[in-house]
Amino acid sequence: MALDVVTFGCRLNAYESEAIKARAGEAGLNDAIVFNTCAVTAEAVRQSRQAIRKARRENPGKRIIVTGCAAQTESETYSAMPEVDFVIGNAEKLETRSYADFIGGAERVRVNDIMALKETGAQFVDSFEGRARAFLQVQNGCDHRCTFCIIPYGRGNSRSVPMGAVVDEARRLTENGFPEIVLTGVDLTSYGADLPGAPTLGALVRKILRLVPELKRLRISSIDSIEADDELMRAIAEEDRLMPHFHLSAQSGDDMILKRMKRRHSRTDTIRFCEDVRSRRPDAAFGADFIAGFPTETEAMFENTLRLVDEAGLSMLHVFPFSARKGTPAARMPQLSKPLVKERAARLRAHGEAALAARMRVLAGTEQKLLIEKAGMGRTSCFAPAYFEGNAVPGAILRAKITGANTTSLKAELLQ
Repeated sequence: MALDVVTFGCRLNAYESEAIKARAGEAGLNDAIVFNTCAVTAEAVRQSRQAIRKARRENPGKRIIVTGCAAQTESETYSAMPEVDFVIGNAEKLETRSYADFIGGAERVRVNDIMALKETGAQFVDSFEGRARAFLQVQNGCDHRCTFCIIPYGRGNSRSVPMGAVVDEARRLTENGFPEIVLTGVDLTSYGADLPGAPTLGALVRKILRLVPELKRLRISSIDSIEADDELMRAIAEEDRLMPHFHLSAQSGDDMILKRMKRRHSRTDTIRFCEDVRSRRPDAAFGADFIAGFPTETEAMFENTLRLVDEAGLSMLHVFPFSARKGTPAARMPQLSKPLVKERAARLRAHGEAALAARMRVLAGTEQKLLIEKAGMGRTSCFAPAYFEGNAVPGAILRAKITGANTTSLKAELLQ
């Protein structure tokens, strides 16, 4: 009997879903479906509940377990669903004991105080199905309290994995054949503040690249640019194996909205960071997360965000319509109408799509190294997808000539 894990949300959840498979497998759990949920938006919660109901209709005999950030912050929502057999928290989902106890008839809900956690265990997995790259969790939780964000209450405060354990896991993943590793966490640039000696993310990057010379590519999943340390900036300039694609937690391009979000950077900080990185790595590309329709956002404030996309040279946008999360300060602020929020999100996405198309055109005619993900498709160092004819082994890194581009991807010809 199969164990299925359905993942919602971020790359960290994708990583932890692999750990869930391993821990549940160790407990002997099968013939079950685990939903690893996301709490970032109300829509994410709605989609997970819809998927759970559908899974129960299609699999009446299977047991259904719900975990993840939404299970941590809204355990009562899921425990009230008759389709659900077991609800476990974000810490408990990574413990073999949780699944063993469920098999043995444990209580229906096991969600403990995530804020009580002072350290994060090394939840390492040795393989990722069907992927040329592996995720490596180095940090969890967040010490900041942005006014819109529920995630600290789903993940707890910031906790870092010791450097030695991270390096050991990077070595294992490399030995298992992964040419690229993506460092991931909730607030990645806060890495190390809770560890002895307070090592930084930059120091961790340097140590991995120095002690795992066989690793071909190292990538950073998402960063808070205001926290980028000097060692990280030097690594960007000097380490060719550190991929020049950086996804920023920008959220807005208006300084007043950023203050109301309780962010620690300004629009000028974002522009300055991108300029600094480009001065060190001219081939760098940038993506960013944005929230459209934050409470009190005027049209002029929104247009500042549109302009930031151009002024900072951002080309890969993740746009979230503002979603009020119960218990957050932003949920108590004067709200914009839902149609206006939706309209601004659509405009920002369209602006981002135009920026991405322009970025693709710039790459036409260049030579790139592609990490092959599957037959006929690979990604450049800047994470742009490129499609080609011919055979190539997933996981190989091959030279290619970019012969054309459309609005979202590249056309390539492999070079011998």
